[in-house]
Formats: sequence, C-alpha cells, structure tokens
Amino acid sequence: MTGQPSWHGVTAQSACAHLQSHLHDGLPPDQVTARLAAHGPNRLPEKKAKSKARMLLEQFQSLLTLVLLGAGILAGIIGDTTDMVVILSVVVFNALLGFHQEYRAERILETLKSMLAPQSRVRRGGSKQEIPAEQLVPGDLVLIEAGDRVPADGRLVASHGLEIDESSLTGESVVVGKDHSNLHDADTPLAERSNLAFMNTVVTRGRGEMLITQTGATTEMGRIAGMLADTPESRTPLQERLDGLGRRLALIAAVVVGIILAVGLLRGQPWGESVLTAVALAVAAIPEGLPAVVTVTLAIGMYRMARHGAIVKRLAAVETLGSTTIICSDKTGTLTLNQMTARTGWALGQRFAVSGDGYGGQGAITAISGETLPDLRPALLAAGLCNDSHLGADGTLVGDPTEGALLSLALKAGITEQWPRVAEMPFDSAHKFMVTIHRAPDGLRLLVKGAPDVVMERCGFVALADGDHALTQQWHDQLATENEHMASQALRVLALAEARVDEAALADPLAAARALTLTALVGLMDPPRPAARDAIAACRAAGIGVKMITGDHRVTAAAIGRLLGLDGEVVTGAELDRMDDAQLADRVEDIAVFARVAPEHKVRIVAALQAKGHVAAMTGDGVNDAAALKRADIGVAMGRTGSDVTREAAAMVLTDDDFASVVRAVREGRTITDNIVKFVRFQLSTNMGALLSVFVAPFIGLISPFHAIQILWVNIIMDGPPAMALAFDPARAGLMTEKPRPRSAPILPAARLRRLLAYGATMMVGTLGVLWWAQGQGDLERARTLAFTTFVLFQFFNIFNARVGSESAFGPHLFHNAKLWLALGGVLILQVVAVHWGPAQAIFHTTALSWSDWALATAVASSVLVLDEIRKLAERLVRPHLG
Repeated sequence: MTGQPSWHGVTAQSACAHLQSHLHDGLPPDQVTARLAAHGPNRLPEKKAKSKARMLLEQFQSLLTLVLLGAGILAGIIGDTTDMVVILSVVVFNALLGFHQEYRAERILETLKSMLAPQSRVRRGGSKQEIPAEQLVPGDLVLIEAGDRVPADGRLVASHGLEIDESSLTGESVVVGKDHSNLHDADTPLAERSNLAFMNTVVTRGRGEMLITQTGATTEMGRIAGMLADTPESRTPLQERLDGLGRRLALIAAVVVGIILAVGLLRGQPWGESVLTAVALAVAAIPEGLPAVVTVTLAIGMYRMARHGAIVKRLAAVETLGSTTIICSDKTGTLTLNQMTARTGWALGQRFAVSGDGYGGQGAITAISGETLPDLRPALLAAGLCNDSHLGADGTLVGDPTEGALLSLALKAGITEQWPRVAEMPFDSAHKFMVTIHRAPDGLRLLVKGAPDVVMERCGFVALADGDHALTQQWHDQLATENEHMASQALRVLALAEARVDEAALADPLAAARALTLTALVGLMDPPRPAARDAIAACRAAGIGVKMITGDHRVTAAAIGRLLGLDGEVVTGAELDRMDDAQLADRVEDIAVFARVAPEHKVRIVAALQAKGHVAAMTGDGVNDAAALKRADIGVAMGRTGSDVTREAAAMVLTDDDFASVVRAVREGRTITDNIVKFVRFQLSTNMGALLSVFVAPFIGLISPFHAIQILWVNIIMDGPPAMALAFDPARAGLMTEKPRPRSAPILPAARLRRLLAYGATMMVGTLGVLWWAQGQGDLERARTLAFTTFVLFQFFNIFNARVGSESAFGPHLFHNAKLWLALGGVLILQVVAVHWGPAQAIFHTTALSWSDWALATAVASSVLVLDEIRKLAERLVRPHLG
C-alpha cells in the first residue's frame, strides 16, 4: 500500500485493489490486526502539554523580574530582612499571577477526538458488524446513512441519494451531493471531491458505502489537528510593548545601580549603605504593580465585554482587540446567518421578493413590480410537499437547509396542505431533481423540485396567472433569462413543477415525470446578517480592514462581498496555491474576498497579514477555522453555531454569533488599552520621580529619601488601587474614529516620555526640597517621613495628569469615575496609617508628622498638577496664533 494515489481520481475498483480490500465483502478480518498496528488507532494524536512547573519557571524569565530578584537577594545579604521578604514576595506574587493567566487546559485536540463517531458499521469478510470508530483501518468498508457522522476519510464505492454537510471542513454553506464515480482532474479542490467523504462531516440524506483510505492523523481533520498543534499562540501587542518597556527599564536600573555603587565605593561610603541605596534604586526603576494592574484592568474589561455577548478566555485578548488592524471573517455563520433562505423568485409570470430570515415562516412574499401578486399557493406547492425537512418541537429545522428554505417559503405563502405521499424518487446528484407523488382531494399530484435546466427539459407547459400555457421556445428563453438573472446574484436557483398523474405513475415516479408544468423558479441564499454591513462600515471608520474568507465559489463569495460593502479583489484558493508567501504578503492588503479556501489557506492569509505588521483577528465557527483562529493575534469563535474545537482554539467567543459584537468588543478593547496606557503613564512618572530622587540625593549631600520598602509601598499600594480604578474610566469621545496603533509603535511616544520626565523632575525637586529643609532641622527620621509622604501625595495629584492628553484635567470627565475617588480616599487613609500607627511605623521606618508638615507636603505635591495645567493653558492660548 505504498505510494498513495489521488483517491478521487481512481475508480472504486482500483482503490480497493490498492488497499487490498474487496468492493463488496470489505477487508479480510485476518488483516485488521496488522493494519491497526501499522497505522495506529483512528484517533488524533495528543499534544504533550507543558508542565505546570515549566509554566511557573517561565514567569521568572523577564529582565524586570531578575533585577528585582537580585535586589531582594542583595538586601538579604546585607541583613535587611524586611526589604528582602517584601521584594521577594512581590516577585512571587507577580509570578503566580502570570502562571494563573497562562494555565488553562489545552483541550483542543481532546475536543477533536470527542467529535469522532464512537461506533461505525463496517463490512469485514462479507459480514456486517459494528465496531468502535477508533478501530477502523485503511481498507475497511464502512456503511453510512443520514444522521451519521463520517468516522474517517474514504473513497465512496456506492451511493444512493447521498448528501453530506461539509461546512465544518470546507466552510461551504450548501450540502454536497455525493456519488461514487471517479473524477479525472487530479487538482480538483477539496470541496469539489464529490466521491470522497471526510472525517467529522455529517450525512444529511441518503446512504452510501465508503472505503477507508485515511485514518487518525492522516485524515483532513488530522491535518487540521496538526496545524493546531504546530501553531504557536501569538504574543499580543501590549505584551510586546510592555516587554520592550521592561527591557529599557532594566537597562536603566542596571546602569544607575552600577553608577551609585561605583560612586559610593569611590567616596568611601560603607558597603552596606551603598548596597541599600542600590537596592532602593533598583526597586524605584521597576513598576512592580504593573502586572497586577494590567491583569485587573483586563479582567474588568472581560466582565464588561461578557455583558455585551463576548466571552473572553484569555485576558490579553481584551487588549489585542483594541489594537486590531484587520479582521478576517469566515462568511458562513459569521457574516451570514448559516440559514439558507428564499430571497426572490418567479411564479405565474411575475418576479417576487421574499422577506424574513430563519425557518419559522416569518416574513412575506411581495411583487418586485409593486403590483398585487396572484395567489401563489398553487405555484409553490412543491416547495412545501416535495420536501423531506420539517420543524422540530423547539422550532429548529430537522433536515437539509435548502429544503428548510423551501419549507419556510411555503409557510410564508400560506400553504397548509398535508397531502399523503404515496410514492417518491429521492434527490440524486445524477438526476439533479426530486419527485414525490401525493394523493390530493382531486386525484394524484406529482411534484418536482430540482436544477432548472434539468427540470425544464421535462416540462411541456408553464403556469401563468390565467392558466397553463405551452412551454414554447420564447417562454423557454424567458425562463432561462430569469434563471441567469438570479444566478448572477449568487443565488442558488431551483425549479418547481407539477403534473396530474394516474395510479400507473406510482410504479415508476421517474418515468412519470414528463410533460410537467413549470410553476416557479426560486432563488436561495445564505443571507448576510442584518447588522453585518453596518458593522463593517464601523470598522472602516475605525481604520480596521475586513476580509471575508469562505469555502464558497468565487461568484457567490463576490456577490456576498458586494452586499456587505467589501471592496477589493476576489481571489480563490487555487490562485493562493500559485503564490509563494512573499507574493501573498505583497497582495494580501488589496484582497477583500478569499473564495474556495482550505484550512491551510486561512493560516497562510493570517500569517501574510502579520508579516505586513498587521494585528489580525480571525472569526469563524467551523472546525476548518480552528487553526487560523489559533494562529491569529486574536481568534473569535461563534458560541451558538461554532464547533467545540473552534471555541477551544479561540481567545474570545461570541454568545450571539453576530459580527457586530466584534465591533463592540473592539471598542471595549480600545477603551481598556487606553486605560492601561494611562496607568503606564502614571506608573512611569512615579518611577522616574523615585529614581531621580534616590539618584540625585547623594550627589547634593542629602540622605537617601526612601527605604526600599517605602518605594514598594508607593508602587504597589499607593499607586495600585488608583491605577486599577482607571479601568473604569469611560471611553474617550472619538475613540472609534482613530486608526489602530501600529504594532511597532512604542507604548509611549517620545513627546509623552518627555512630559513624564518633566513630571518626574518636578517630583524630584519637590521631594528633595522638603528633605533638604527637614534634614537641616536635624531629625533625619522626620525628614525621610516628610519626603516619603510628599512623594505619596505627588501620586494623588499626578493621576489626574495621567488621565488626559492635551485637554485639562478639570474637564467634564473629572467626576465621572467614582471608583477613582474612592481609591484616592483609601490610599490617603493608608498613608496616614503608615505614618501615625506604631506597628506600621516600625515596618516603614516612619515617624509621626505635624499638621503643618502635612500641609507643606500637600502644597508641594500639588505643584505637579498645577504646573502642567499652566503649561496646557499656555499651549491652548498660543496654538491659534501659530496657525
């Protein structure tokens, strides 16, 4: 069995010969054990999960963490146990927080395995038997029928009216007719291999026999599982920006600590004192509260998004949405409803339009011309009766989606007839039509539905408002024009016809289907979601591109794209195969619609966009979307219609399956990102102030203004709650009209960094000023406490600078965030406790301050806000005169 052929291109007999099986008896039982040993069980391989220990150790790899660890160890070496314990506790807390974020089970492959049919009916050695699906081997002959989930990949060797729903694999919304004849084109796309059946697809009609050709990891589903296992989860833009910030801060800390140690030793300063100063500097340079604040802020964003129908599984995904520049959306079930619906048609000489979605019959049929329509019930009888679908007790469709669309059309027309069916010929891909015979009150009625060209060949008459007319060449041409008109709009067109027959027709319905009367043409489609077009327009206004990816044909995909307002090229999977990665990257931004794509194409498209610097989101619902969802910067799955595999692969799940929810989530993501940047501005200005204060103090003859534990107190306790409260700031006006931040853009631009340096310098001057004044009075403990308290109060005022850009901090939004004011009140109380409560004084090396000390500290600290407001006022006054 070496050298696998293209199974769709060989005959059933040749396939059996290649696999050393038998067309009718199946595989000899004595070969099963050897093949099972050679090919392995029919299940998907499991990816070895990362151990918990490795996950935890990886949390200690960042430079900031290593610098803090070093500072804590140095503090312990010189005997400063309190600082060592506190610093190391912060390191461990942040590591546990990161571990908790990362630790979620990788259940994707397990879910894929659970989707396999647990039992399969096979014929081995000429006898039928039922076996576990995982015991199937190449060469087995499997029997499938309506309702079965296909257990492996195989070549059909027999088929009887067989149709399979392959949307989970190919993304094509229409069920596929299957037969066992061989195909001659070796390059036939996956979605058009009508003589093959694939693992995890569902048989919707008919029955068949298939020769198993691939099992487990070698199936199409196995390839998807392999892509999932091989696809690394992307780092988010925020993670990349914060990592870059961390590296710069670690470098600054290392340089400054080295300078302080060298200068202290050259000046003859005691080793312990130099190390303490160095530890304080290291702690001052690092925003220890950053991981906790980012986590809490993202968690708040998760909660808010959940209330709007978006369940976020990975915290960082909240921020990624705010940075998204391209959304690649699966068509079926995401931009469209994944419900075939009659949209238009022709009957009794008039074109009609159909409103309403779903299968419940809500909607109406109206004349496109605006005239009054004649009673269409006789013309549309075949839509309701020549139909095997029905609505379940809960209103959901049971049966084929195309037949569901016709059933809904019949309900909208008011058809209530339930004539008994006495004979039928099921739809067959060879005949391309279906025949049923019913016992009506006035005799036997033969009803037909099928492909227009095939049905019209069997028609001799056409039904018009004034009765039946002969189907002349003129009428034939006009009906062909109507068919082409609907097909050009990417509608799937079906013809309906009928005839009155006698009892002899019951013996051979196919032969009786002659001299029919054509009653109607019906155009069907999977319609766009009502809000999808507006959502795409909102994306465009926000600078976000939208690309539609589908398994449908080019014409259908292009038509849906036009309805949704997607402008750009339409490219097929076959054309993608002819492009290398560089060529695809060059063209990908100009392509709006990708048609007839396979799962690996979707991964390539996402990778090409990422290569161009885009932050790519991918939405989808089928198994065929899972690998691309995992590869994307953020994968978004549909919660209602999505597969378990897709929901596991995605970082976010939409509970309402509505593309418009993605846009709402993007707005929330941008708001959260905006608020995280506010905190970074706030925390960095604090770090700059602390770093400058500790660095400059010894050079101007002052004692170190802070102990290391005091800086930790500021960074975590004093800055933490107010910074977390920033997560509740509402979205800025105009947020959704701004372009997304480029992935390469720093988290803070140079102009903002200069402003933060100015804030830090202001804090340094004020803090060292009160330290100099108090140190001159001889009480060093009081001097340090006053400097410490002044620095804490600087944070109270500086957070209002961090909330805004060029506008005044005293704008209408000042009191919009009640939680911020509660947090600020809380930290003031905590600072009073740290200064005036005995046990806290022992921990933080503080002493009580007088009322006048507090007043001085408050007045000095307010300067950081007052001076910045004066600067902004001057800019607003000068800017108009500068043009």
